[in-house]
Amino acid sequence: MQGFPGENEHALSVVGSKPMEWSTVPYNAPRAPGPNGKQRTSSLESPIMLLTGHQSAVYTMKFNPTGSVVASGSHDKEIFLWNVHGDCKNFMVLKGHKNAVLDLHWTSDGTQIISASPDKTLRLWDTETGKQIKKMVEHLSYVNSCCPTRMGPPLVVSGSDDGTAKLWGYASKGLHPNIS
Repeated sequence: MQGFPGENEHALSVVGSKPMEWSTVPYNAPRAPGPNGKQRTSSLESPIMLLTGHQSAVYTMKFNPTGSVVASGSHDKEIFLWNVHGDCKNFMVLKGHKNAVLDLHWTSDGTQIISASPDKTLRLWDTETGKQIKKMVEHLSYVNSCCPTRMGPPLVVSGSDDGTAKLWGYASKGLHPNIS
C-alpha cells in the first residue's frame, strides 16, 4: 500500500474488540500539500493510522525513545504496544492493573514502561517480555501521573489524589532512600 492520498484511497486501521482485527477505512484527503504547503514525509503507509482495540476510553499514549513503538493506556486496565511503521500492528498487551491506566512513560532506554493507576499503584513493565517487573504501592489514593528520570539513577516521581508526590527508586524496593 502506498502512503500518499490519491495513490490508494484507503487508510489502514485496526477495528473491533480484539486488537488484532484489521480493516481499511476510506481516506478522502485532498491531493494537495498539507496546510503548511509541504508534502508529507513520514514513513507511515497511510497518512492516518487508526489504532483501535481497547475496550474503553484511552487516557494516555507515548512513543518509545526511538519513535518506533507507541504504548497506549486505557480505562480497560490494559497497555497496548503498537509498531509505528509498516502496518502498525499491535504486538503486545500488558495486563495487571486493577483499575484504569491514567499515565505511562517509557524509560530512557526504551526497555521498560512505568504506568500509574487509580488502583493506587505504579507498575514497571518489561517491554520485551510483557511481564510486570515491579509493583509500587504506598499511595493512599488514585495515582494520576508518573515520570521517570531521563538520565542518572533509575528514579520515578508519582502524583496522587492523596495530595502527595512520591519519588521512587525503581531498581530497589520502596521509596527512594533520601525520602523521609
